Amino acid sequence: MERNALKKLTEWNRNKRKKPMIVWGARQVGKTYLVKDIFAETYYKNSYLYIDCKIEDEIRAFCSGTANAEKIIEYISLLKGRPINETTLLIFDEVQECPNIISSLKYFCQDFREIPVIATGSMVRIRIQRETHRRGSKENGKFLFPVGKISQMTVYPMTFDEFLMNSNEVLFHTVRKAYESKTALDQKIHELAMEQVYKYLLVGGMPEAVETYIDDKNLTGSREILKVLYDNYLSDMDLYQASPEAVLRSRSLFQNIYRELNRENRNFSPGLIEEKSKTRDFATSIQWLTMAHVIHQSFQLKEHITLPVMPDHESSFRLFLGDIGMFSYQSGVNAASFLSSERENTLSGIFFENFVADELIAKGHKLFYWRGRTSAEFEFVTESDGKLYPIDVKKGRGTLNSLEKFANHNKFECAIKVSKNNFGYNPGQKLLTLPFYFIPFAARDLADGTMEIT
Repeated sequence: MERNALKKLTEWNRNKRKKPMIVWGARQVGKTYLVKDIFAETYYKNSYLYIDCKIEDEIRAFCSGTANAEKIIEYISLLKGRPINETTLLIFDEVQECPNIISSLKYFCQDFREIPVIATGSMVRIRIQRETHRRGSKENGKFLFPVGKISQMTVYPMTFDEFLMNSNEVLFHTVRKAYESKTALDQKIHELAMEQVYKYLLVGGMPEAVETYIDDKNLTGSREILKVLYDNYLSDMDLYQASPEAVLRSRSLFQNIYRELNRENRNFSPGLIEEKSKTRDFATSIQWLTMAHVIHQSFQLKEHITLPVMPDHESSFRLFLGDIGMFSYQSGVNAASFLSSERENTLSGIFFENFVADELIAKGHKLFYWRGRTSAEFEFVTESDGKLYPIDVKKGRGTLNSLEKFANHNKFECAIKVSKNNFGYNPGQKLLTLPFYFIPFAARDLADGTMEIT
């Protein structure tokens, strides 16, 4: 399957002075598939060495004893019976199992920069190794994170544009062309694109679930995959925490994201998860789960927003799940509801809010929302090229009521209403209406500072 992240790896590969690359990401989001099966097979076919640090015990044991890049290259070359030079791509998968390989990347960068190296792993597991080192663990005494000597990128679940690109390429190009030309789709095509949005809300972006849906055209099969992945995420919680109590809190936090958001006040409420608990009781769990890219945190902004946008550490916040498919699975809403003609009445707006949050994060945005003194609210606010863009998310065709109150306190380039409406722009209100299927492209342009209104 095609992934947007391939473009970043391709650009990295063209750089003659490239540093070693580390690809981070949550469990099962397709890091190995991207690096090995797509990138390596495309650009280094028959000329790459793939090392799985989980199962290649000899290499893991050797690298645990040295960060010397020259020794590592020599050992792997002799073990594999293949020369390693500038035409050889070295892939170290699951590097959290051997953090010393991360340390060695400093010396790959300094002494063997001509050799392309990619490592994949879990940032949260590496963080645990660093914390262990600080506590004086002898085993990890040599571990040093190579600040300034590596390039980094994060892979997320497949975004809606990736889902559409792989499931219906013709419709994908039609949608993208309409976005780029800033024109509304024909109503029938608009409805087809919205059908794909609802299917994506159900399937989500976990590659295995998407592939099952595409190959078998079977939504039930993709839901079964999601159940397994969801349970695996819960099982992994003990990898993120140091104490049994913290593990239980992390699991409870993860399992209650839908419940937290499915309220009139969607701000995080610890008492909803554990009676009489405080937000600080969940601080460590939130930190680890956001670092693992399992959940996303959005911070509340006050009436007047100053630039650059920064979180107020004393402010309220909201939490979203990192994959909309898992969010839909967690909700317990019947899968048929996403395909029913009554879905507007069945599905609450938080499905679309979590969908937009995931799209923004995947394109490199930090999450913020704005609340006025009354009920005025924008679900998201993003900064692009020094300008503010408040974003309102509507599940139906509702009107935008908070714009005047926001404008009383803030200058903004334009407000964006993301809904099931077709594309449109009202210059008098400075209001841009985007259908849900346009948000991946708009999120990219906002991140790049290349947003064009008309």
